[in-house]
Amino acid sequence: MRIGLISDTHGYLDDSFEDRFKEVDEVWHAGDIGDLSVVDRIRAFKPSRIVFGNIDSHDIRQETEEHLFFNCEDVPVLITHIGGRPGKYVPAARDLIHQHKPKLFICGHSHILLVKNDPNNNMLCMNPGAYGFKGFHQVRTALRFTIEKDRIKDLEIVEMKKPV
Repeated sequence: MRIGLISDTHGYLDDSFEDRFKEVDEVWHAGDIGDLSVVDRIRAFKPSRIVFGNIDSHDIRQETEEHLFFNCEDVPVLITHIGGRPGKYVPAARDLIHQHKPKLFICGHSHILLVKNDPNNNMLCMNPGAYGFKGFHQVRTALRFTIEKDRIKDLEIVEMKKPV
């Protein structure tokens, strides 16, 4: 299963979104969607898994989930928007991690790209950074990777300039 992972679009998907993720099987969005049209565009393009973030409206929250826990192939996955990072998880994320015991933990919110192993919880943590242009980040980022049986592999960082 090939995955395209984005977060923090804040209402923005550029014209090259579909081209950038044409080779993936699913698109996952880790919150701060910003506009319901982003959800609609992703769902029309590929199967998706989408959580809402702290900036998202009632309409977006009606269409998405706060947290998702599921298996992709043989990998238990947990997606939430505000999660933190290994050693510094927010309390709600820490509780979800202890409850679900994912092998892959995904969050957004920070606008900072991070892929890091957490040996204390036996999982890989991913934050794709920010796909949109609102925020302090200078480079827009996303991730592409493959899940095959119980392995997470072929990770690619996608870097894009902020629109001028």
